[in-house]
Amino acid sequence: MSAATRTSICFPSTEIRRGWASLWRSAIAVTVAAGTVGCSTANPAPLRAVERPIDLDRFMGDWYVLAHIPIEIPFFSEASAYNGVESYRLTDGGIIETTYRFRDGGFDGPEVVFTPRGWVHDEKTNAEWRMQFVWPFRAAYLIAYVDDDYRNTIIGVPSRRNAWMMSRSPQVSDAELEMLTNELVELGYDTETLRKVPQRWPSTEVRPAEPETLSTAD
Repeated sequence: MSAATRTSICFPSTEIRRGWASLWRSAIAVTVAAGTVGCSTANPAPLRAVERPIDLDRFMGDWYVLAHIPIEIPFFSEASAYNGVESYRLTDGGIIETTYRFRDGGFDGPEVVFTPRGWVHDEKTNAEWRMQFVWPFRAAYLIAYVDDDYRNTIIGVPSRRNAWMMSRSPQVSDAELEMLTNELVELGYDTETLRKVPQRWPSTEVRPAEPETLSTAD
């Protein structure tokens, strides 16, 4: 081959390759933690979503995370989350654009943001979704409980390893929190590792400030 026709091939730097490897490990870890592989031995029957139809338009919007059984694995942890907020927006193409943001370690801690994409998996009820943090991995995402006025909800995973108790308001009454906790028990969860997510918002602030996105789905 002559010098005029020789083609140069550039390979990613070591830093970029390490970044890709870390991203893939994170995706695999989150997928496994979300219960798409295996089931809990304590609860052999996987958790199921609610059977009644979910109004997706009503379910969209902001949900404050009141308490959770958090994902806590290498490369991904929400175990020290403060001011956790999960937001959904349904696109015309049927994709559920999702933003999960929280402060890590305290109200003044660094803001962490994840932006997975969601899809409805069970179109009969709209209660079972798939969440994708990084292509091609998708994790099961179950609406396990929602009240009639769409004020409070519980999100779970088939293995019951993780759960998120959420509300339209950052603060709820003790009675509501107890009701949601009891509902979680009825769903077969062990609440020993249930963690209350601290929420504190100025009265004039509706949403967290827009941060730099740390993780996106393709």
